[in-house]
Amino acid sequence: MAFFGFGKKKEEKTEIQQPAAAGSSVQQEETPAEDEKKGLFSRLWNGLSKTRTNVAGRVDELIEATEEIDEDFYEDLVDILIMSDMGVRTSDKVIEELKRRVEAEKITDARKARDILKQILKDIMDMPRKPLRWPMIMMVVGVNGVGKTTTIGKLAMRFKDARHSVVLAAADTFRAAAADQLEIWSDRAQVPIVRHAEGADPAAVVFDGIQKAKSSEADLLIVDTAGRLHNKKNLMEELRKISRIINREYADAEVRTLLVIDATTGQNGLQQAREFSEVADVSGIVLTKLDGTAKGGIAVAIMDELKLPVLYIGVGEGIEDLQAFDAAAFVDAIF
Repeated sequence: MAFFGFGKKKEEKTEIQQPAAAGSSVQQEETPAEDEKKGLFSRLWNGLSKTRTNVAGRVDELIEATEEIDEDFYEDLVDILIMSDMGVRTSDKVIEELKRRVEAEKITDARKARDILKQILKDIMDMPRKPLRWPMIMMVVGVNGVGKTTTIGKLAMRFKDARHSVVLAAADTFRAAAADQLEIWSDRAQVPIVRHAEGADPAAVVFDGIQKAKSSEADLLIVDTAGRLHNKKNLMEELRKISRIINREYADAEVRTLLVIDATTGQNGLQQAREFSEVADVSGIVLTKLDGTAKGGIAVAIMDELKLPVLYIGVGEGIEDLQAFDAAAFVDAIF
């Protein structure tokens, strides 16, 4: 493989969306005002700076050095995509589609090939999202250390700011201080929390959380779960038990399962997504810590290989840095 060989060369040259307000049982997420859009995109732009340098910077170097679009050009381009954690399978698929379009449109300018590459990535990641339905139970799963509790807190504040009533359920009863951490977020968001003693039955916490949500007519119940994956059988049984409780106690609620993945773990995050999908009906992905990695291509790999939408992304520590995922804005911020 011509690793950054640059093919035949010239002379070298050195969402967005937010939850809609309450008022109906089915709502699409609204588009923010233009000034808010600019603010969100600015945070996205800053949060993806490492990925932009790693991916777009190298693509631009390749384009500047390319005189003719040939096999060396495509080989160097696929190397760049693989190094962004897009994975071999997805990278090859993207380049094959790029080749097809370049040949069909008889393109000879590498800059135009870059524009087509952007569109291909947008097409892969532009997956439909279900409309929001109330009341809703949002199950949040993921291994420990991925930012699950922080994500739940930010989601609670996000939906509350959109004038939805929220209840939290601390069903991760196995990790020491997990409920304490979630309670800090409940205080910050000023939303009620249901918690039991450490080691209690998670399904019992969910049962009480449902009763609290029903009695207060809350729009949303967000459930934290134990971050265990090493024993799939136990995790599967636990999730099944929780599902039975939900079906029995709150059959009218829309249930979503969000899988939180740390973007800095790269291909390991893709493997986590595969394994959780085997034991849970995952509705979508929350990809955290994108500001801490130069390999944001993992978002493309997850959506292409697992056909799971990325619903939210974390691009910083602030509350506003958890954003509804928008494929076009994501690609534009990288390129």
